[in-house]
Amino acid sequence: MPIRHYLQFKDFSADEYGYLLRRAAFIKAKFKAVEKYQPFADPDRTLAMIFEKASTRTRVSFEAGMYQMGGSVVHLTTGDSQLGRAEPIEDSARVISRMVDIVMIRTFGQDKIEKFAEYSRVPVINGLTNEFHPCQILADLFTLVEYRPAASGNPLDALQGKVVAWVGDGNNMANTWLQAAELLGFTVHVSTPSGYEVDTKLAGIGNPACYKVFSDPKEACRGADLVTTDVWTSMGYEAENEVRRTAFKQWCVDEAMMAVAQPDALFMHCLPAHRGEEVTAEVIDGAQSVVWDEAENRMHVQKALMEYLLLGRLA
Repeated sequence: MPIRHYLQFKDFSADEYGYLLRRAAFIKAKFKAVEKYQPFADPDRTLAMIFEKASTRTRVSFEAGMYQMGGSVVHLTTGDSQLGRAEPIEDSARVISRMVDIVMIRTFGQDKIEKFAEYSRVPVINGLTNEFHPCQILADLFTLVEYRPAASGNPLDALQGKVVAWVGDGNNMANTWLQAAELLGFTVHVSTPSGYEVDTKLAGIGNPACYKVFSDPKEACRGADLVTTDVWTSMGYEAENEVRRTAFKQWCVDEAMMAVAQPDALFMHCLPAHRGEEVTAEVIDGAQSVVWDEAENRMHVQKALMEYLLLGRLA
């Protein structure tokens, strides 16, 4: 089968996402029933994980998921890989991809992962870049479908017409939410401080109807089915921390914002969270929060993703 990469959300079609969401549910059910499911065991498949940005959830979810599927894992840190420093990225891609079956990279610039994929002989997955975070949004959508399924049983139907409120930085998460909305038929209400808006050109959005911009974060949450946010200062922007604390002060998801969302609205956060900054403790630890299921679901959707990239459609 031809090599496919997963570098940003729009790399796949809506039909492929319907399959992945169904497959993730199947794989998660196996995990919860403690039933062995190891499609990567014979022959053994190996995942190389390359981290230029440290992570807890990305490493554990990919590594545990690959082992549970019967595969093996090679973990490379900045000191081990040095993409584009010790040797050109294209040379690293040529070598690493001859020794493993699939690669996950968590790095800074999207240009690095695009260059690696261009010269790779195996599928490459974006574990996070400054511009996009597709695996996280895939997990968030799966969590939303789990909690608010469609009567038809079709996961794509569950997303149609939904409203997602994004409160905070116009960052990689916001970019990826807009790509998902454009592709899957829901709307994102975006509220960011002035100067931190989403760059829709960078996000690659062609249909402005998939999002609405609000200066007031509370108004962005009005009528939303899901309210979600991220830290005020993403990794790599630590020098801006104090400036951002001032700029983002009004963009803290609190009970007042959740009160104007739909009565059954959910709250999500990609974690780690800073209580009292981008979200109050009452919200993230409250009844509408599904952040722990959301975090676990990173593993299940990534197992489905790796299975699809390596083995194609199985059902």
